[in-house]
Amino acid sequence: MSEPGVAVVIEDDEDVRNLVDAILKEAGFVVHSAATGREGVEVVRDHRASVVTLDVGLPDMDGHEVLRRIRQFSDAYVVMLTARNDEPDTLTAFLTGADDYVKKPFLPRELRARVTAMMRRPRAEGRLALPEEDRGGLYAGSNGANQAVIKHNGLALNYKSRTATLQGSALTLTRSEFDLLLDLLRAKGEVRTRADLVKAARGDYYDDDAYISESDERAVETHIGNLRRKLREDPQSPRFFQTVRGVGYRLTPKIPD
Repeated sequence: MSEPGVAVVIEDDEDVRNLVDAILKEAGFVVHSAATGREGVEVVRDHRASVVTLDVGLPDMDGHEVLRRIRQFSDAYVVMLTARNDEPDTLTAFLTGADDYVKKPFLPRELRARVTAMMRRPRAEGRLALPEEDRGGLYAGSNGANQAVIKHNGLALNYKSRTATLQGSALTLTRSEFDLLLDLLRAKGEVRTRADLVKAARGDYYDDDAYISESDERAVETHIGNLRRKLREDPQSPRFFQTVRGVGYRLTPKIPD
C-alpha cells in the first residue's frame, strides 16, 4: 500500500493546529503547518500537498479566498474546519471547491475517518470499476477506448479519465460532483438516498455503517444544486435526475435518440 503523502494544516489556533498535525501524522502523512492563509498557500504549492485542512477564520484572509487560490494550482483534497454554524458558509465552501466541511469542536477519529475516506476516492486515473452486468447499454461503444464512457441524454462521463461533457462541451466538475454524478448514472434509475450519496461523495463505498449527519445530507443537496446549474437542468422538466421527495434522487428515463 502506498504512503498517504503530504498534508498541510492551515490553522491559526496553535492548539487546534497541533491536534490536527498529530492526527494526520498518526494516519501516515508527512505534515507541514501554516498559521496564516498566505503562508498556507505557499506551503501547499511548495510541498505539493495531497490533503489540506483549512481553517475558515484565518487572521489575514478568509479561508474561502485561501481555497480559491489553492484551487488555481492544486487538486489536493481540502477539508474546511470552522466554528461557524451557518448553512451559507457551507454552501460557499463547496462552491469554492472544498471536498468536506467539519465543524469545530470535532472528534479526532471523525476527522481521521473523513480524510481516510477522501483518500479512497479515485484521482485522474480512476479506480472505480463498474459491475460486469453494467457493461451493456450504458457504454458508448464496444472498443477499449470507449468502454469507460457512460452516456445519458447528451451527457457523457468517462470514469477512467474523470472527464465529462454535455452535448460535446467539457464540464468543469468538482471531485464530489463527479462522484455523485457517476453514482447516479451507475444506479440506472434506482433511487439513491441522501445517505447513499453522502457515502459516494465521501468515498465510503465499503462502509455500510458509516455515520451520516444532517449536515452531510445538506451538503449533498448543495452538490446536487451545483450539478443542476452546470448541467443547465430545467427544474420543470429535468433531463438528468429527479428529486424523490423525502428520500433522495434518481436518474431520469433515457430520452430516445
